[in-house]
Amino acid sequence: MTQRARLTWNGEAIVRGTREGAARGLRLGAEHVLQVSRARVPIEEGTLERSGTATVDEDQLTAAVAYDTPYAVRQHEEMDYRHDAGRTAKYLERPMADEAATVGRIIAAQLRRSLR
Repeated sequence: MTQRARLTWNGEAIVRGTREGAARGLRLGAEHVLQVSRARVPIEEGTLERSGTATVDEDQLTAAVAYDTPYAVRQHEEMDYRHDAGRTAKYLERPMADEAATVGRIIAAQLRRSLR
């Protein structure tokens, strides 16, 4: 006796789910980088630190972390400025590089979650 099983392929739902998982992972990854970078932002009054944002373009599946003050770029690039202990120039560039593997794991976890 031959047994048969029916399998229904719902590829559209899978693609939608993985895109949602990827977007969720990007958002969590960007928030992680923002949190790490905030701990390194040069601080005087906290304005620069508070201006940090993490955003995700779900259509393009891209994420961005940005600081929005008139002096954010200068503080980031000037290696000769003096900062409090633990605060430094390259406050965004370094966490982006240092946390790349962690962000990758965050995104992968959300993709796996979306496939369950």
